[in-house]
Amino acid sequence: MELQNRVALITGSGRGIGRAIAQLFAKEGAAVFLTARTEKELAAVSLEISGSGGRAAYTSADLSEEADCVRVVAAAREKFGRIDIVVNNAGHYGPVVPVEDYPLAEFDRVIAVHLRAAFLLSKLVLPEMYVRKSGVILNISSLSAKAAYAWGSAYAAAKAGMLGLTRVTAAEAARKGVRVNAICPGPVTETRMSKELGADLAKKLGVSAEDQLAGFLNGILQGRGQTAEEIARAALFLCSDQSSAMTGQSINVDGGVAFS
Repeated sequence: MELQNRVALITGSGRGIGRAIAQLFAKEGAAVFLTARTEKELAAVSLEISGSGGRAAYTSADLSEEADCVRVVAAAREKFGRIDIVVNNAGHYGPVVPVEDYPLAEFDRVIAVHLRAAFLLSKLVLPEMYVRKSGVILNISSLSAKAAYAWGSAYAAAKAGMLGLTRVTAAEAARKGVRVNAICPGPVTETRMSKELGADLAKKLGVSAEDQLAGFLNGILQGRGQTAEEIARAALFLCSDQSSAMTGQSINVDGGVAFS
């Protein structure tokens, strides 16, 4: 198993990509500590993992709050003794509006839950990793960090900021035994966020949700969306020793849209 005896803290793990990553990491031998805002979803994922023979624990949290980030890290350490891997996946899209109409409070909220939380959690776990001279941080960014799409300024800014954070942290951590990488998923059409975003975009464009999705997917080389399982497989690679020579990288898992 690729992650035998590792401990992974995975944010936004109550559903979607985070849930898929947690399930796969547990199958590969990791003890997974789950966190998200909705306790009911976390409990369900934890039960799925433990029911399959894996190790899981959870606590609900709002990672836009510094105190909650501190509490989550402390809870993970208390439960499993240490943290070997952090997957910064938590987030939400925010309003689907142009820049001039974007509410400042909502902009700050999106930045906080994506970028600020990834910074805070990295800041909290790095000293422990440096002492051990080992550890992995994986930031889940987005295709939106590399391509231009209207009506999502905060999300795009937050996800692009995560790529900058990835590179700087990797530069600081590389000689201390810690690797830091990012994944840029394309549209994972099965997730709630993707479906809600598609519905909002369709309404603004005056088309059906089906036509909006078909038009978007037509611009992808593979002509389809990605699955949460596909993102999880890439995450497993980047968090395992199979990618031991990779750090500071942003890997596109987008079916063929961005090429840098």
